[in-house]
Amino acid sequence: MTLADSFCIRKANQNDGGIKKGGLIFVEETKMDLGTLYESSLKKVSDGQILKGKIVKIGAKDVLVDIGYKSEGIIPISEFLSKADLELGKEIDVYVEAKENDEGMIVLSREKAQRLHGWDRISSSSNEGDLVDGSVRRKVKGGFIVDIFGIEAFLPASLSSFRGTSDKDVLNNSFKFKIVKMNSLRRSLIVSRKDALQQEREVNRDKIWSTLEIGGIYSGLVKNITDFGAFIDLGGVDGLLHITDMSWSRISHPSEIVAVGDKIEVMVLTIDKESKKVSLGLKQRMADPWQDIEKRFPAGSHAKGKIVNILPYGVFVELDKGIEGLIHVSEISWQKRNINPQEMFTIGENIEVQVINIDRESRRMSLSIKQLEANPWTDAENKYPIGSKVTGKITGFAEYGAFVELDNAIDGMIHISDLSWTKRITNIQEILKKGQKVEAVILSVDAQNRKISLGIKQLQESPWPEIVKRLPVGTTIDSAVVTGLSNFGVFVKVEEELEGLIYSSEIDKEVMEKLKPGDKIKAQIIKMDPDQAKIGLSTRC
Repeated sequence: MTLADSFCIRKANQNDGGIKKGGLIFVEETKMDLGTLYESSLKKVSDGQILKGKIVKIGAKDVLVDIGYKSEGIIPISEFLSKADLELGKEIDVYVEAKENDEGMIVLSREKAQRLHGWDRISSSSNEGDLVDGSVRRKVKGGFIVDIFGIEAFLPASLSSFRGTSDKDVLNNSFKFKIVKMNSLRRSLIVSRKDALQQEREVNRDKIWSTLEIGGIYSGLVKNITDFGAFIDLGGVDGLLHITDMSWSRISHPSEIVAVGDKIEVMVLTIDKESKKVSLGLKQRMADPWQDIEKRFPAGSHAKGKIVNILPYGVFVELDKGIEGLIHVSEISWQKRNINPQEMFTIGENIEVQVINIDRESRRMSLSIKQLEANPWTDAENKYPIGSKVTGKITGFAEYGAFVELDNAIDGMIHISDLSWTKRITNIQEILKKGQKVEAVILSVDAQNRKISLGIKQLQESPWPEIVKRLPVGTTIDSAVVTGLSNFGVFVKVEEELEGLIYSSEIDKEVMEKLKPGDKIKAQIIKMDPDQAKIGLSTRC
């Protein structure tokens, strides 16, 4: 040991108690070697410690950190997730993995330090069932790894609620999670996004129920669509937006107005907290088009509209958004006969109508097409005097007769009994065909009930006065030909175009049961009714 190692030299002073040599006094202060002094100046470091360190160098793979020990510590650069964390001189927390590696450097971990700090933080502030914030770091087999206070928590796929969500909307994004299991010994966490969402919904639901008011406007998300409406999520409470409350206009399906995922503003119409039901309205946020309907479409006015629906009893016409009226079949044409609207109109067709009446309370409007034209029946009696001859086209049939179009607005009818004076007709379509032109006589005109009766047989004189003379009561018909059978008798041909009826009471039952059309039988005329054009016969002669 040298003198300098053991003594501190300073200028001699007369009062010093040291050894005086050549004008200098040597005083002995501390007997300690420099190695010991150096060791004593270093920070105490042991494995498993968490220390403060300062970044002194940033390499391609590693980061050097000075923790105040005889050598710097090394941390893999992969432990620094953010570039903002890589800054020379920045102070960070580190965990001592090993005091010295093969190269004589301390092995440090920033992640373990963060985890230990994070675990202390979460274990002291949270319990199972609590909600915590976390960021999804990566996808692993069976689920996801979530960073919570630096701790890697496991999120099972079954509890993630991320099904159908793209990775870009999940990874490196923050969410609320519920702690479902906390293991202090292993320092592990299992979390659930599904339970967190459910808990958030319950909180939001209670909040929404306490704030919902009838008539209030709320934002909602279209959650589901059915044939009768759409279910809207108001933020924890689902409400029904019925199809009738979507639009003032007629719609056939809710998908015409909304789609799943749409954000819309709706009005609360009714609230039933006991059954947890809320009815919503979309059209109620807009002015009611029926509010001033009488001013916009007064009775008697003409309007143009679009056909939106066709039914057997009439046609619905939209005059404006949310305003529809009905043209009843009776208001389509002045013709008094069956009309099939589906054969006359098509949906989407534009037509002109006349407003007949309005019921604003019931939101009903009666429209007419025929009222746009003059009533042809007003002058029908003068135009078609009884006994006059007319020509028309067969347009249709009923069981009891045929319709004849006299002009574009008026039809007449030929009753089956007015086709022939003498022939019994059971099927009028055997005599007349649709589209056939016929001549007929006007028999009667009822303008009030819009009826005109026509006759074809009346074009000729009645042959019955002559028939009565030629075939008086008591005349025997030797070969009457059977033309038909009924439960009340047997129809027979007396002459060409002339039939009579053998009453069932005037023929033996056994004989009647054996007869068939074409058979011949002897009979006697016992009754002649020219007014009814009927001849009665008997076989008991």
